[in-house]
Amino acid sequence: MTDPRVSEYISALEPAEQEFVAYVRSFVPNIDPEIREQIKWNSLAFFYSGEMKAFDAKEYKRDLLVVNLHRGKFLLVFPTGSKIDNAILKGTNYPDGRKIVTIDSLNALKSIEPNLHAGILNWIAQIEK
Repeated sequence: MTDPRVSEYISALEPAEQEFVAYVRSFVPNIDPEIREQIKWNSLAFFYSGEMKAFDAKEYKRDLLVVNLHRGKFLLVFPTGSKIDNAILKGTNYPDGRKIVTIDSLNALKSIEPNLHAGILNWIAQIEK
């Protein structure tokens, strides 16, 4: 399900950013029917809309992925990334549990798409329903 605010957000971006963000928007929601999009923290974000056990909202358990544009780079921010078991998310955890994957082009994104897909499925499998 698409959010019209996301389309407005994308239309205001530079052409290369539009292409990148539109590509992410084209594949992430197709990974699971319970993934939805929104604008959060002034960025394109995806969240799990399905049933979950109650939790503290400050844990960001519903939040899956935020696409942040920063100084010509694309940051894929996984708010609960420290819980995801995936090769592209190896390395240092931020104290709050985030993981960030920095990408410099659409081609680089396409090259890691299978790993992103697997990482998102791993995260969904861990959800307490």
